[in-house]
Amino acid sequence: MKLPETKEKLYNTYFLKKDLAKLCRKYNLPTTGSKENLLENICNFIENKPVTKMKAKKNSNFVPSLDAMIDVNYRNNETHRAFFKSVIGEHFKFNVPFINWLNGNKGKETYREAIAIYNQIAKDKKAKKKFSIGKQFEYNQYTRDFFQDNKDLRKEDCIKCWNYKKAQKGTHKYEKDDLKTLK
Repeated sequence: MKLPETKEKLYNTYFLKKDLAKLCRKYNLPTTGSKENLLENICNFIENKPVTKMKAKKNSNFVPSLDAMIDVNYRNNETHRAFFKSVIGEHFKFNVPFINWLNGNKGKETYREAIAIYNQIAKDKKAKKKFSIGKQFEYNQYTRDFFQDNKDLRKEDCIKCWNYKKAQKGTHKYEKDDLKTLK
């Protein structure tokens, strides 16, 4: 995989997170963090700016409990997954709105409140309440926009249009013109 020459080319090309991590490894850049972190690292490298490593947060001795405050070094890890599964049930899965809430309430709220929030998010999801989609989840946003505009089309149609769109330079947002790939 070739390194884009400019920041603009980097941001106008669609990459999977695993591909960004490969680029980072190839140029000895940090490979941890979100897709946004990896893009920032590569962008800084292209522009000859310093690239800083994320510091690992130690959280080894903390044991969550209902009345404990969400640890200031909170991370989505197996300890927390096991805790939430033990309280909420085996169906528990981390989701973006819940993760965002947890990260915004470290040291402010208890795990009991976190569970109430998780249950509210699940209830809203069942009621088909739309959540905002982070910009790193381009495919998810594309899919939502595609089906909002094309309720009669199939998932295969969406995937075909997405594959066309992600190969294009520039924005990867759904546009009505993408449907030309279905003809």
